[in-house]
This record gives sequence, structure tokens and C-alpha cells, in this order.
Amino acid sequence: MDGTQYFGGSGQGGGHTAPLPRVRPEPPSTRRRDTLIKGGGLLAVAVVSSLTWWLIRGSGAEQPQPQGTLVESPLTSGEFRYAVVSGPVTSEDCVADSYGDVRDWFDQHQCEQLSRSLYITESEGARALVSVSRVTMPDPRQTRQLKSITDTSGTGNVSDLVRDGTADIPGAPKVASGEYASTVAERDLTIVEANFFEGHTDKALLQRISTDALRLAGTLP
Repeated sequence: MDGTQYFGGSGQGGGHTAPLPRVRPEPPSTRRRDTLIKGGGLLAVAVVSSLTWWLIRGSGAEQPQPQGTLVESPLTSGEFRYAVVSGPVTSEDCVADSYGDVRDWFDQHQCEQLSRSLYITESEGARALVSVSRVTMPDPRQTRQLKSITDTSGTGNVSDLVRDGTADIPGAPKVASGEYASTVAERDLTIVEANFFEGHTDKALLQRISTDALRLAGTLP
């Protein structure tokens, strides 16, 4: 026989079915080529997926950040805007940096820290020099005692940076002759003294500046 197989059928005359075609195995080179093509396709998919993920995430700098509450500077967050002209200066020797009855009190009650700074603000065509001092005492009771003394006229105070010679500001007014404000927070006493340059007078405005400037304690170390 020639190798072709026939199978009997039930048709008329005992006909035969057509020969079945033989399936020839693919050459090894063809299988290797198909494997390489498939592997290359998978690699391409992986590269495209990685690139797409990188584009979605970005380089890191452009990722959207969670939005929070913006924290304003004490210099600009109130009624008046201030610029620092001297300081801050910190010390642990409140005796050397005070005068009058306040100095005598510090001689008996050592403070933990004194922080001071000078600012300038302008309003309604007038410039004011503002001194802000924050005294930290060992306990709140002493802080309240100190406030009682500084709030009393004629008892002295913590020296501002012009008075003690630290700052040299041409035409600087004497802040101790202007308006005053103070506040206590736990062991901290904040003291504000303010006065206008060039002999300007407006007591109500200067008192508003002094009270507003109490928040500047937040700029002190």
C-alpha cells in the first residue's frame, strides 16, 4: 500500500471516505520564533503598564497633597501688620533686663526665660514702634504676681531693646511713655508697649495696636 488509509462507509456501492490529511510537526525554528514573539509581547505589555502607572502617579513632586488649614503668621493675622526691626533676643537674666520695682521683684524671683523683639506698624498715616516681651516663670502663680506689678503704673517694667541699647533705631520713640497691654498664658506673661514716631498722637489707635500686638508673642522663641 502507498501508506494512505481508507475506512469503509455505508454509502452506496460501499464507497470510501477521503483520506485524512496528516498533521506535520512544526519545525523547531518556528516554535522558537513563536515563543520569542509571545515573550516579547508580554514584555511590551509589562513595560506599557509600568509606564502608565508612572504617568498616573507622577514623579512624586506633582502628586496632589492633602489640603490642610493654612497657618497665618502672627505678623499679618490680626488687625495690623507688623515688620520685625530688632530681635528676637533671649535671656535668662531678667534682673539685668528690667528696671524699677519689676527689677527688684526679679531679684527675688528668678525667671526661666525672657524673649524680646521690636516691630514697626503703620496705620492711618502714622508709624508706631512696638515692643513685645514674653517672660516665662517657674509657675503660673508667679506669672500672675508679675503681671499685677507690671500692670501698675510707675513700677517699672522689662526693658525694651532700645532702652537697653541693643537696638539703634533713628528717631525711635520711648515705648514706655506710650500705651501698654499684657496677657497671661499659663507660665508666660506677654508685655506690649507701643508709641508713635514723630510725636504723632492718637491714644485710641495706639491702644488698639498695643492690644493687637499681644499675638506677636507667637513670633518669639
